[in-house]
Amino acid sequence: MNYLLDVNVLVAWGWSDHADHHRAAAWIGEMMAKRGVTLATAAIPELGFIRVSVQRTGGLLSVGEAANTLSGMLGSLGESHAFLSDDQPSCGDWPVWCSSASRTTDAHLLALAENHGLRLATLDEAVPGAFLIPKVTV
Repeated sequence: MNYLLDVNVLVAWGWSDHADHHRAAAWIGEMMAKRGVTLATAAIPELGFIRVSVQRTGGLLSVGEAANTLSGMLGSLGESHAFLSDDQPSCGDWPVWCSSASRTTDAHLLALAENHGLRLATLDEAVPGAFLIPKVTV
């Protein structure tokens, strides 16, 4: 199985003080250990990581520094990483569960992933049809 990483997965993985850092990092490590698994990103999750990273530091981290952090993270995936061009129209049909503005990105990324034969990997339990990264038992 191949996955499109959601914004929340990138943020949790990239910030060691994030509540779900270990969960995201452990799952990504498991996927990298499997042969033939692709962990994809697209413009929206990458931009989301940069935006959230700058915001969560109160601007102490610059946009360039956040982008460099993301670049290092994605580089660590090696051949497991692929960039998925976003060719999904934003004026098409919307699923019934997408009833508010806060769900539009989730619906868009889910459709993008599905149209390319991937699963959207997320930490958000409210995205029907997405792959929910399992919680780590301690």
